[in-house]
Parts: sequence; structure tokens; C-alpha cells
Amino acid sequence: MTIATRFAAALHEQTARGPGGTELLPVRLTRAAAATLGVDAAGLSVVDAAGARIPLGSSSTDAACAERLQFTVGAGPCWEAQRTRQPVFAVQADLRRRWAPFADLLASQTPFRAVVAFPLREDLAGAGALDLYFTADAAVPALDVFAAVAVGELVTAALTEAAVWSDWPAERGPDWLHGPEARRRAAVLRAAGRAAMALETDPATALTLLRGTAWSGGRTVEDVAEDLETGVLRIEDLAAGPVQGPAA
Repeated sequence: MTIATRFAAALHEQTARGPGGTELLPVRLTRAAAATLGVDAAGLSVVDAAGARIPLGSSSTDAACAERLQFTVGAGPCWEAQRTRQPVFAVQADLRRRWAPFADLLASQTPFRAVVAFPLREDLAGAGALDLYFTADAAVPALDVFAAVAVGELVTAALTEAAVWSDWPAERGPDWLHGPEARRRAAVLRAAGRAAMALETDPATALTLLRGTAWSGGRTVEDVAEDLETGVLRIEDLAAGPVQGPAA
């Protein structure tokens, strides 16, 4: 059975089982990718024209958390793959050496101990990346890299096809750009904008403050943004912490 046939069968199964809706297509794609490649979990994201990283979907709640943790510290294998357009292989020792804050949060909040990130070719939404998560370092050498690259191409093709065959406003983009994780990320950027106005600073600096507060509390920046939205946290209580990487 070819990789394409295996992936199509896995995607068909996910479509039959749910979740439904065009906006949740990335979730079905990541679940199909994880099943086809025999990895523990997968996550999918794109970088838009403005340079903002948008999470599209993940195969599990743990994978969604891992994706949010990379954004919280502003660095990680997925960021590197999207920046260099090269695959990134990172077992636990690599994670601790190159992205210590992310490695600490990943180990404390998820079962994953290794990540492999593949850049995806640019589609209608921007340059994407497929993150593959492993609970054990020993599983990384067993990954079929050719199959992973092929699955990445199939994922991109599915997203593009879904966009081509649906109607959507040019300023909004395809429905799969607006799933639950993407909406949470958009809330973070809104919170950073409000904090910037209140603190009389720029949004990039405000986002750094949100990240620092999240890192110091062992949380994700999405959680901090939600606390600001609901009034649990005051803007003046934001505290800088040891985060790194780009601002969006």
C-alpha cells in the first residue's frame, strides 16, 4: 500500500469519526498524519504574510499544548523549520541545549520528549510546518523521513484543495484558518494590543510581557491572555521573564 493510499484511508477514517466542519480539517489531517507515520502526535501551523504564526490544528490535547508552549517561549523546532525551510530533528538533549525554556515546559506539561518538524511548501495561507511529537527519543531514528515528507505534501494538498473548492472572503481566508486554536491565538494578539495601549508601549513588547508572565507561571500565553480578558489578571501585573525568539 502506498503512502498516499495509507494517508487517504486514515483521513477517511478521521472524517467518518469526526470532528466535522471545514474549520476542523487541520485536526483531521494531523490525526491522519500521526496514524500514517506511526508517531505519538502531530501539530500543524502556518506563518502568514505578516509573519504571525497561526496554529491550525493538532492531533491531541497534548499536541495542542506543545504547540502553544512553543509560542509561549517564542522558539522551538517548528519555528526553526519555518525559518530555515529545513527539517529539524530534536531529541530531548537537543531540546534542552537549543531551547531550554521550551524543553522544560514540554517535559512538565506533556508526555513528549522529542520533536521532528518539517517545513511545508507555501499554500494560500502562507508557509506551513508539520510537527511530529514523540514520547521517547528512541522512536525518532525509526521515523521514515521519506514518508513524513510525502505526508507533508499530502497535508498541504488537502488544505489547498479545500480552499479552492470553497467560497471565502479574500480578507478572511479559508475556513480552516479559523479553528479553535487559531481563534485562541488571535485572542493573544488582541490582548497584546490592549496591553500595549494601556502600558504605552508597542505590541511586540506587550507580547513579550505576556510570554514572560506565562513562562514564570508554567502556563501558556493563551492562558494569560484569557486571564486578561476575564479580569483575573491585571495588565499592570504582567512580568517579563526569560523568553526568546520573534515577537509573533
